Amino acid sequence: MKNQKGFTLIELLIVVAIIGIIAAIAIPSLLRARVSANEAATIGDIRTVISAQAAYQSANGGYYANDFTCLVDPFGCIPNYPTNSPTFVDSAIASLVPKSGYNRFTPSFGPAPTNINTQLSGASTSVSSYVYTATPVNQGQTGVRGFGGDSSGIVCQSPDGTEPAFVSGALTVGSSCVILQ
Repeated sequence: MKNQKGFTLIELLIVVAIIGIIAAIAIPSLLRARVSANEAATIGDIRTVISAQAAYQSANGGYYANDFTCLVDPFGCIPNYPTNSPTFVDSAIASLVPKSGYNRFTPSFGPAPTNINTQLSGASTSVSSYVYTATPVNQGQTGVRGFGGDSSGIVCQSPDGTEPAFVSGALTVGSSCVILQ
């Protein structure tokens, strides 16, 4: 008899089966971790928008931006805004393209200011309130919950992934808009 080195077919099949079992256990956990990371990034982006809008409001005579390009480039939106002053938000957040598995929207603005001095505030780019929302690109795969933030500073979630309810530039707190702590 020859003394051959190597693995038998049965040993190889057992190793492949064990690898398959481990993969079947690990993949759902990895998908849940990705969904959690997408949701955390989206909540962070909403809080960033709320902070940026608050800073813009302070520099713009008490009014928010109704055009997110004004948060990136405020020099044409806020009269007499110093050119060496900082911008309010990064262009990646202001672009409103899908990011971290979520679609971003600014679906609602409050009324535009009336009877204001356009030298003190950019009337065409100013509003009294806003809503910023995000919904999963693929429900259950890129995210589970929908999120929203508004000019009052609250951040809320919709448990079913739909856009949180809002009216006239303000979120409507209820079953489709549960406030996050």
